[in-house]
Amino acid sequence: MRKEPLIPMVAQVTEIRVDTPDVKTFRVVGLDGKKPFTHIPGQCAMLSMPGVGEALFSITSSPTNPNFLEFSIKKCGCVTDWLHAMEPGQQITLRGPYGNGFPVEGDFRGKDLLFIAGGIGLAPLRSVINYVRDNRANYGEVDIVYGARSKDDLVDYPEIMEQWCREPGLRVHLTIDREQEGWDGHVGFVPNYVKELGFDVNKTAVICGPPIMIKFTLSALQELGFEKTQVYTTMELRMKCGIGKCGRCNIGDKYVCKDGPVFRCDQLDRLPDEY
Repeated sequence: MRKEPLIPMVAQVTEIRVDTPDVKTFRVVGLDGKKPFTHIPGQCAMLSMPGVGEALFSITSSPTNPNFLEFSIKKCGCVTDWLHAMEPGQQITLRGPYGNGFPVEGDFRGKDLLFIAGGIGLAPLRSVINYVRDNRANYGEVDIVYGARSKDDLVDYPEIMEQWCREPGLRVHLTIDREQEGWDGHVGFVPNYVKELGFDVNKTAVICGPPIMIKFTLSALQELGFEKTQVYTTMELRMKCGIGKCGRCNIGDKYVCKDGPVFRCDQLDRLPDEY
């Protein structure tokens, strides 16, 4: 964290990758060409352009990458429209990192891990998945269940097929919502696919995706015998300042920007239903 967490630094976008029709991944470095700051998997940062606006995004690159930060961003509003229109070499402002991150050196260490993502929900999980891959001896077997509306909406598809699917001890299970020409993989929604796969309950699970997908996936895991204490998720809605000052993300006795965005699912039971 910088000494003054609300004052952004100027950074440069060096590379922009088109992942899906509405998702692009932005590679960001400081003006000195180096990685702007270190982070924990699951943490977020604020990207902004003066006169346009500011928005919070998950850092999708692993902390083990020493050279840059990456952000996979879905086009869905004023700030993201501007980001999607920019070109490599342009400057933005950046502040962070914010939040608590995943317990990769705590509860996750030594465990078999199950990552479950829907749509752009893979973006926050990519950081922790690649962290685990780069520290493979510290973790057990890894399963990844990932679904999207169509094959074209699967984020990071080349990396998944060329790297993740070929790694020993790591199993990838892909699905799309409806039949599509040229797709010979599984078809169906993520929660149902999780139940079909019937995972052993001796795993720590992480879910990220649309709220309705998280709700039904958690229910599916409970049907399989998972306890809420074994399941983690992320909540990034309503965050604005990032440091618990504006109160926008306050819910019960928690500030999502400080106490989250990563929560264990049994912790959510103690929060008011309004969230």
